[in-house]
Amino acid sequence: MKKTLLYILLFIPMVVNAQIGEHRNDLTIGVNGGYVLSNVAFTPTVPQSMHGGITGGVSLRYVCEKYFKTIASIYAEVNYASIGWKEKILTSKDQPVINSVTGVAESYSRTINYVQIPIMAHLAWGRESKGLNFFVNMGPQFGTYLSESTSMNFDLATRNTTDRATTVVAQDTMAVENKFDYGIVAGIGAEYSIPKAGHILLEARYYYGLGNIYGDTKRDYFGSSNFGNIVIKLTYLFDITKTKKNKL
Repeated sequence: MKKTLLYILLFIPMVVNAQIGEHRNDLTIGVNGGYVLSNVAFTPTVPQSMHGGITGGVSLRYVCEKYFKTIASIYAEVNYASIGWKEKILTSKDQPVINSVTGVAESYSRTINYVQIPIMAHLAWGRESKGLNFFVNMGPQFGTYLSESTSMNFDLATRNTTDRATTVVAQDTMAVENKFDYGIVAGIGAEYSIPKAGHILLEARYYYGLGNIYGDTKRDYFGSSNFGNIVIKLTYLFDITKTKKNKL
């Protein structure tokens, strides 16, 4: 996967410098917002459901050329994202684990806030400046840790570890160790362009983390602890510079 990230980093400059089609010099900026479903791939495994959170920030796109029917761009964002994991605390019979003190089913989730910066190749097919097109995004994403918080309905000293199907609980008390996150992001979506009004983009995106939030040496508890994120987002872009006039 790290080799794949390297190939993508090398591919993006090639998109900018290719210039074998119709030249473009179109710049758009705007805002985006959406919802993130996330989890963490722990080894050993921690049973989880998806953690829900928000994401939003600023977007920038530079269209460098149109090659046959493909509109080639570089697309980047600077986003705030609230991600993490939500544990499924179950017995071996897939029943909720009941806390002996409170008498209610135990629940635990961790929210970790990041600034995320995806830098992607953006390839689109369809209408260029008026109407609908479809696109794919792919590239590296980098994140820097801001803060974290925990939500749980039990005291650590009295949690019910006897009835749990898994004994892996170390993550409940471990703060994030690695503050820098990186990985690969890919998405598909549709864009509707309105002359003089701007561009509206709807996208579904997946992020696969290549870095771990905890140490992964032989002396560490977890062998892996990387993020997986599913993102649905809406973006509005408006034109700053535009070299294409009166073309679809």
